[in-house]
Amino acid sequence: MIKENTEKPVIVTGLSGAGLSSVLKSLEDLGFEVFDNFPLTLINGLIDQTKDTSKLAIGIDTRTRGFAPEAVISAVKDINAYLVTITCDDDILHQRFTETRRRHPMAKDKTVKDGIEKERKILKPIEAKADLALDTSALSIHDLRHILEGHFGSRLGESREKTLAINLMSFGFRNGLPREADIVMDVRFLKNPHWDDDLRPLTGLDEKVGTYIEKDEDFESFIQNFQTLIAPLIPRYTLEGKHYLTIAFGCTGGHHRSVYCAERMANWLKAKNHTINITHRDLKST
Repeated sequence: MIKENTEKPVIVTGLSGAGLSSVLKSLEDLGFEVFDNFPLTLINGLIDQTKDTSKLAIGIDTRTRGFAPEAVISAVKDINAYLVTITCDDDILHQRFTETRRRHPMAKDKTVKDGIEKERKILKPIEAKADLALDTSALSIHDLRHILEGHFGSRLGESREKTLAINLMSFGFRNGLPREADIVMDVRFLKNPHWDDDLRPLTGLDEKVGTYIEKDEDFESFIQNFQTLIAPLIPRYTLEGKHYLTIAFGCTGGHHRSVYCAERMANWLKAKNHTINITHRDLKST
């Protein structure tokens, strides 16, 4: 569950190769004062010397001096920080290290796989305490920046308009739930275009697939009822100070039903002048 973002200093940590540098760069572009690989023992002193800690971001990883799960958790508690953790699928991490020919910091004389497994075990207690968990496996740099702007953009200044950025996402259950989702809707009850030989190679972005899904006798009532459910929630989330909402639609493979439902919801929300971003997680793997 993603906790509400408040005006706290931000501590960012996560798996090597998962995108810590990209997150810190995006936060810096948003106006944060960023300190990367900062020694844990010096954090309290840094806080004492910082006038506006709401625009302070501190990046730490397993190479940081004094790094240990209990030390990180203690530091977060001591300065009342907002903890962001970054994770990524093992296969993608392995590919990144292989392509760049970098040695994994936890591997030493072992394989990259061994290094990833060791670091994941070290970070597990920290991830359990995260206020915001980001899985970068299927995120582009643009997607990552959009998410961070939605969560932290309000810190740019008092005059920034109070709005709720909404991310519509499609995904396939067989590839796992999206960790960043606030609301998940399972649409596997709809008739599956996968079993139509002509529609199987297409996606929910194709008109023929959309027409097929709309012919399901329960589709229109479902989408209308879901819109009725969401409509009153948006102003309440905004009123409570939430700046970013992710609504995820899931089907079996993430190619047909979930994609079309996300697109339909996006069009409906755009017509109501909401700020929208749409991501089709598992289409990127096709």
